[in-house]
Amino acid sequence: MLALTFSLVACGSTSEAPNRSGGGTTSGGSPNVGGSGSAGSATGEVPTWHQDIAPLVAERCAGCHQDGGIAPFSLQTYEQAKMWSPTFDAPLRAGTMPPFLARETDDCQPRFGFKDDPRLSASQVELFKRWNDAGCPEGDAELAAPVPQPAELDLADADLEVKIPASVTIEGSADKFICFSLAPDFTPLKSTGPEAALLGDRVLIDGAQVHPGNAAIVHHVLVYTDSAGKSAQLAGEKGYYDCFGGPQLDSPGLLMAWAPGATPVTAPAGVAMALPSTGRIVMQVHYHPSGAPQVDDSTSVQLRGYRAGIPDYIGTLTLIGNARGPMANGMGLQAGPSDSTSAPEFRIPAGAVDHTESMLLPLPRAQADYKLWAVGSHMHYVGTDMRIGITRAVAGDEPAEECLLATPRWDFNWQRGYLLDVPIDQAPSAKGGDVFNLRCTYDNSMGNPFVQNALAEQGLSAPRDVRLGEETLDEMCLGIFGIAQKVSDLLK
Repeated sequence: MLALTFSLVACGSTSEAPNRSGGGTTSGGSPNVGGSGSAGSATGEVPTWHQDIAPLVAERCAGCHQDGGIAPFSLQTYEQAKMWSPTFDAPLRAGTMPPFLARETDDCQPRFGFKDDPRLSASQVELFKRWNDAGCPEGDAELAAPVPQPAELDLADADLEVKIPASVTIEGSADKFICFSLAPDFTPLKSTGPEAALLGDRVLIDGAQVHPGNAAIVHHVLVYTDSAGKSAQLAGEKGYYDCFGGPQLDSPGLLMAWAPGATPVTAPAGVAMALPSTGRIVMQVHYHPSGAPQVDDSTSVQLRGYRAGIPDYIGTLTLIGNARGPMANGMGLQAGPSDSTSAPEFRIPAGAVDHTESMLLPLPRAQADYKLWAVGSHMHYVGTDMRIGITRAVAGDEPAEECLLATPRWDFNWQRGYLLDVPIDQAPSAKGGDVFNLRCTYDNSMGNPFVQNALAEQGLSAPRDVRLGEETLDEMCLGIFGIAQKVSDLLK
């Protein structure tokens, strides 16, 4: 599904590079995001590889652009970066590289930033262009600026690592989505202290990480909990089954989302994540073919138990959305522009462009107060834009209405969760009676390259009406919320 074509010309030219994501190019500069400094940018001098470019590449690009990685080329050496430099400007200026879908928009200005935000500032984007325009000077290696150490991708002191139960061979040209049913032994994670009675059949963790068994083809991974163990039936003796939009379970829980170069998912200080100690774990692996047959036999998920006694908060990742119809008091699926019945219906007509589906989803009033520590959006190939907000029944010290996340250039291939960069006691609150509002925008026309590809895979030549579901030509409108509840409230 990824467009991997590039136009190579010599350093010093200004050729146009196509959008790596395949979703079209959008104008507009990069946000003002900090990171490695640049002497050339600060002084007006001509930037060089050793002094200016290499530190930025190591910090923002090398997680994917490395030998044997998922990216189509490596940027680990000067020679490699010089060869590919003419392709840098367009995706950097459009904000499609480095891949990070969260954006500030006219109707969404989140109060807090996100952890591990890889976006380049406008001055850093200009630095890459100036380097290319100057002929990609190498500079003096003896005067090289410090190159940041690669981010630590291992989960330190992990208590449990579970590998996929069988090997798979990925070949051909179409992306594959495979769900592996894992049966972990949670014994190393179980608590024996006074908090054990509070947990029941749950275990507490404070970190999780995925390790790709074959980095050349593992594009991204979603890890779900399956407390009822129903994925075992779907997987059968071979241990896995084909899946696309989700694990095909009635009530899955989300444990984490992973993409190449991602650091371990860790809860904020004072928060422990709770997950069922019964049932199974499902790893949905998105494989992107490399052009030759490739085997994956060792992709794994690591978990680290929470060992600091009773935490201040218990955190979970909760999926909210995909409303199929209206609810009481005007909640649920809202009336849309193309409803064919008197009641709201989730239907994206064939050929529709900029079609929206909106949902209002209340938190039950009986539940205690929450803190929000993570947020994410989820759609399929027809999706182009998603906005997630909250309307508070009682504003108090916080905004009555607040946008939590916007992903205006949605790309299914680069979905992830976004951890708020704020201490848990200062994070946004969500109380009983508050309402999450989701707005999803879709392009179900042949002008959407993802629709073109999905139709071609199904042997179809024209769009069809799209409804909620987990298949390639179905859609979703789903919010991912990291919520944390005070332990003191749980003990009341």
